[in-house]
Amino acid sequence: MLPQGVKKTFIDNPKKLANLIDLVNLPSTLREFVGQSRISRLGCFMRVWSYIKTNNLQILHATIYTNGAGMDPNNKNVVNCDQKLRSILMGKSRVELAELPALIKLHFPKDPK
Repeated sequence: MLPQGVKKTFIDNPKKLANLIDLVNLPSTLREFVGQSRISRLGCFMRVWSYIKTNNLQILHATIYTNGAGMDPNNKNVVNCDQKLRSILMGKSRVELAELPALIKLHFPKDPK
């Protein structure tokens, strides 16, 4: 079940949803990583996320609180990229989780059709 705000966004602009679920032909680097020649952007992101979790690439990244009171050891907001993951994430050795969707989106054309 989608949250009401997300549901309204997709109803008002169905093209946003289509961009996430339309199948597209993948470039060779992404094709090798995913193991398919066609996949949706959402499907690709899910494969990358599964790969990160399976290979324990999400690392603890201690963040100091702004007030200096301590560190948050449960903040897993950094992915330590192995060679296979680097090939699709612009050669970066570490990636913030917030960057991940944007880096994957670079492999997909603006107009998938």
